Formats: sequence, structure tokens, C-alpha cells
Amino acid sequence: MTDIPDDGNTARRPRERRISRTFIRLADTQVSAFDLADSLNGLAEQCVELLAVPAAGVLLLDPHGNLAAAAPSAQREKLMALFGKGADSGFWADILQSGTAVHCTELHSEPARWPAFTTAAGKCGFTALHALPMRLRERTIGVLILLSSEPGGADSDDLALAQALADIATIGILQHRTIETGDRLNQQLQTALTSRVVIEQAKGVLSHHGSLSMDEAFRRLRRYTRSHNRLLTDLAGSVADGTADLDAILA
Repeated sequence: MTDIPDDGNTARRPRERRISRTFIRLADTQVSAFDLADSLNGLAEQCVELLAVPAAGVLLLDPHGNLAAAAPSAQREKLMALFGKGADSGFWADILQSGTAVHCTELHSEPARWPAFTTAAGKCGFTALHALPMRLRERTIGVLILLSSEPGGADSDDLALAQALADIATIGILQHRTIETGDRLNQQLQTALTSRVVIEQAKGVLSHHGSLSMDEAFRRLRRYTRSHNRLLTDLAGSVADGTADLDAILA
């Protein structure tokens, strides 16, 4: 068997495998055990490992539009304090509104716009920052932050990789939210259908007991719930299972 020639990239292969696995984990949001917080923490940790930056984190907009630190990597206490300064100074809001990346290669030289944030970053030992939007089309849902203790920060290749990781994570998060929304809607629909069946059963019981039409039985059922501050489905269930006072409802 002929040996495969060494292409000189042997040292890069473990990193390339880690990159591939990271992409797969970020994309696979349909598994039953998917944990969004764990996925985002994995993103931050892999950025530190793959891009040789000392710290990374994810800030995410929740479904109500509130910004929260979802996944700081190492140096958690420093990052949480720094992220809070960024929120207070409007640093993250500016990035989210623009939907574009911000690269501060020397934070100490840009104090005018976000003085509280740049001062806090310097105290934490960070001299450069890259904030990459987590965006799909016109929708920005968060920011991936890379922090460096050396001026200049990450190089262009690493930034391209980081943005690709942010993009695939964004797609996964939005897909996960869509699935969750669909599940909630299905559950609500099933609850409504089940309630409808119970109410029809209760109408039949009341109609038979009081020799009333089904429509009249329903009117009295609903009138009783309103006057006694009861839920219609709960009262209908009591009627259907024989535990309700039928004469009181029909009175």
C-alpha cells in the first residue's frame, strides 16, 4: 500500500475536526435533549479554544426583546460585570440596532462613545473587542463577543470563522423557537378540542336532567360560571363526571 503523502497540514487536522463538530452541535437543535443554554455556552467556549482569544460570550435577545448575558465563557465574573456595563452604556443596543459587526482593536483609543464600557474593559485587562451580530436576514437576535488582551484582537480568518459560528447558531436558535412555538400551538389546539368535547358532554347531561334544549343547557352552564367565577371547562368537567350540583346550575 502506498503511503499518503504528508501535505504539511497534520497539525491543523485536530482543529479542523473540532470546528466540524462545533458546527454540527450548533446546527442540531431538533434532538429531544437540546438545551439552548448549553449550546450557547458551548459556542462561547469553542470560540475561546478555536480562536485563541482569552474570553468570549453571547448576549441574546429573549422573545420579549430583553437583552441578557446568555453564555459567558471563562472569567465569568469579569464578563458578567462587563456585559452589564455594555448594556448600561448602550454599547450592545447600538450593535443590535445596526446589525453590523463592531471591531475595536484598541479600546483605550475609543473612549468617547462608550466611556463606561471602555473603562470597565480596560480594568478587566481587555484591550480589543469584536462584537459580531447574530443575525438572519433583517432579524438580529443577539451578539457574539470576542475579547482580547492584546491590541488588534483576532485576525480576519478567525473573525470569518467566528461569524460563521454565530450564523449557524442563529439559525439553530430561530429554528428551536419555531419548533417550541409550534408545540405550544399544538398543545393549545389539543386543549381547546378536549375542552369542546367536555362542554358538549356537560350540555347533554344538563339537557337530559332539566328537559332542556342543548342551547338552553349551554346558556345556563355559562351563566352559572359567570355568576360563580368558575372556568367553563372546569365546571363542564364536574358536570360530565357527576360531581356538580345540576339543580343549582339549572336554577
